[in-house]
Amino acid sequence: MTETKNSGKPEKNTKDSELAENAKQIRQNAKSFFGALLDIRDDTDRDSTVEAVKKDISFKGHNAWILIFSIFVASIGLNVGSTAVVIGAMLISPLMGPIVGVGMAVATNDVDTLRRSFVNLGIMVGLSVLTASIYFFISPVKEENPELIARTYPTILDVLVAIFGGLALIVAKTKKGTIASVILGVAIATALMPPLCTVGYGLANGKWEFAIGALYLFSINAVFIALSTFVVVKLLGFPLVRYANSRRRKRIAQIASTIAIIVMIPSVILFVNLLKQQVFESKAKDFLKETVQYSGTETIKYNNNFQDRRIDVYLIGNTVPQGAIDTWRERMKEIEALKETELIVHQGSNQAQDMNKLSTELRSGILEDLYVKNQEVLEDRDKRIKLLESELSKYRGDAFSFVDLSKEAKINYENIAEIGYSNLITTNFDKTDTIPTFTVSWKTGLSNNQLKQQQEKFEEWMKLRLKLDTLAVKNVR
Repeated sequence: MTETKNSGKPEKNTKDSELAENAKQIRQNAKSFFGALLDIRDDTDRDSTVEAVKKDISFKGHNAWILIFSIFVASIGLNVGSTAVVIGAMLISPLMGPIVGVGMAVATNDVDTLRRSFVNLGIMVGLSVLTASIYFFISPVKEENPELIARTYPTILDVLVAIFGGLALIVAKTKKGTIASVILGVAIATALMPPLCTVGYGLANGKWEFAIGALYLFSINAVFIALSTFVVVKLLGFPLVRYANSRRRKRIAQIASTIAIIVMIPSVILFVNLLKQQVFESKAKDFLKETVQYSGTETIKYNNNFQDRRIDVYLIGNTVPQGAIDTWRERMKEIEALKETELIVHQGSNQAQDMNKLSTELRSGILEDLYVKNQEVLEDRDKRIKLLESELSKYRGDAFSFVDLSKEAKINYENIAEIGYSNLITTNFDKTDTIPTFTVSWKTGLSNNQLKQQQEKFEEWMKLRLKLDTLAVKNVR
């Protein structure tokens, strides 16, 4: 028996060692597979890449004219709101060269290339803005449209597109042989040209917020494309530019490193801030959709202000009690991204004025919907406008006249002795509601059956007459 027990242990140890060996082999095979799949070092032509990047930096002759023509095409596309025309302009635009040159020059300590890249980048921006300004100054179409508005402020998505677009571009340039389709795709995705055209639109029409916002968006895209180039060039081990004077080389390396840090730190800070803003707006939208709800009340507009940490909500319909608003604010504090945010609810005595203003805004917003939204959204907007106009009619005194209604009721129901009307606020402690309530006093002498028929008939007539699904009738005999 002892021999049988002892003979099982070597067998178990053998199986464990086999499993461990198999797992190790699987890991090695996976590592080899993904290494061969993703490794680009063997297929990288460093000398040709440096030469190609330097060649694309210069803006003169053919490149200058191509840039001017493409800016005109993009400006026309933005002016008429045509995305297809804007994309066509980006296909022929030579905007990437100086930006990639900056990233590569910083990574390789090439001061001469860095200086030339900055000079040509300045020429590129100046020529683009000047061309766009001339077009928009002489263009008869001065109105802003969604295509222009979309290029006035960066979002977290713009930053991510610039990062991954820049990575795709420099990886494509380092490959032996040019991948033209990748470079053209990156030119479209990173969208460097439309912001510069929007800067020209802002300058030509005196809309400084457009010019500043669009220039900010272009700067963000350019910074992250250059930063992506810097990272890839460093990872691929491009050789540093050597100088005869070792002391000068060291100083140049320090300057290049300082420039890289100066670019990276604000970029990281900006990325974090944009990410926080995106989370804030997303959480605010979910909060308003899920929490800011009240029976008989409709949210017709809301504004999120990340800088001021404030959410403005415009309501129409039944007045929301202060207790319900306080509950909304308490729930908002439970959301991490909205803890320090102030919730402002617009309703009450100034509601008629607010609704007049919002009615105009809603109608003007339909023009934007024609460009970017589908028919379902337009129909929903029409319903909101009708509801808004219905509420406005109440504040203007156009709602049903109680005197006229009581006369109609007396004609139809001669046994009515007295009628009253009020709005009754009720609650079951889960929700609060406002119910239109009629109090009806009937003449004496009616049998119970006659009284019941009259009461039911009166309630049905009142619902049809006032087009209300819910109302209350209290009968007094």
